[in-house]
Amino acid sequence: QVQLVESGGGLVQAGGSLRLSCAASGRTFSTYAMGWFRQAPGKEREFVAYFSRSGGSTYYADSVKGRFTISRDNAKNTVYLQMNSLKPEDTAVYYCAVRSGGSYAYYTSRAYDYWGQGTQVTVSS
Repeated sequence: QVQLVESGGGLVQAGGSLRLSCAASGRTFSTYAMGWFRQAPGKEREFVAYFSRSGGSTYYADSVKGRFTISRDNAKNTVYLQMNSLKPEDTAVYYCAVRSGGSYAYYTSRAYDYWGQGTQVTVSS
């Protein structure tokens, strides 16, 4: 069982920055592949960023590429999402998740077994 706790959300003006954190329980954090997703009101949950288990690969949604950066600190059992040049359309609840394997692609929510409770990000224009 893995528990995830996100933090760092808030209200920011367009063009601003936020850094989200996701603290994970478990002694095998370094073996987890991690993802960030978001869900805006009335919309489906969508993929944002992914950090492979080995740490050798990161992937981003086209909508955030060049603005967001996913990183991890295995010593702190934490994964981060640095968000720069924020836009009003980035407003959503952001979730981190653990991917334990399987055949589903990293950009689909089905690939993930454990989810945090989410943190709200609101970008004002």
